[in-house]
Amino acid sequence: SKQAARILQKLGYDNRTVELARIAGYMHDIGNAVNRSRHAEYGAILANELLKGKDLSLEDRIMIMSAIGNHDESTGGATDPVSAALIIADKTDVRRNRVRDKDRAAFDIHDRVNYAVTEAKLKINKEKKLISLNLQIDESICTMYEYFDIFLGRMMMCRRAAEILNMKFRLTANGSKVL
Repeated sequence: SKQAARILQKLGYDNRTVELARIAGYMHDIGNAVNRSRHAEYGAILANELLKGKDLSLEDRIMIMSAIGNHDESTGGATDPVSAALIIADKTDVRRNRVRDKDRAAFDIHDRVNYAVTEAKLKINKEKKLISLNLQIDESICTMYEYFDIFLGRMMMCRRAAEILNMKFRLTANGSKVL
């Protein structure tokens, strides 16, 4: 929520658009309450039901629903600035403290990748028209191959989302430009 809003604020979007991104970011994974599979689509429907009683126009609800419904890399993609900011914020959120169970023997590939990231910085440079994700990855925990096996599709989704914002997306891992 905060990161999606920060992206649009840094790029000079109006307060309404920033607030819609904040709401979409806050609600984006609500569909997991129904099922992990198709959680984006379920989330869009649930969000609409929850937002009906709020002081939002139909247009604003649809914008939020669209961002939530399009944030999963298997079925979605950025269609406007709100969905683009949500996608970039969500897909670049890789970090060690996302791993709840610290028992490495119990890690799946997602846990291993998240745990291996010792530092992640998302930078927005409006003048250079560049959004950069800079990662430090402990390769004794996760190889670069494993990272890209899980995250390449997500990073490509970020690249396309950045284009919606008239920006480029760059990924740097352990000091080397990757994308």
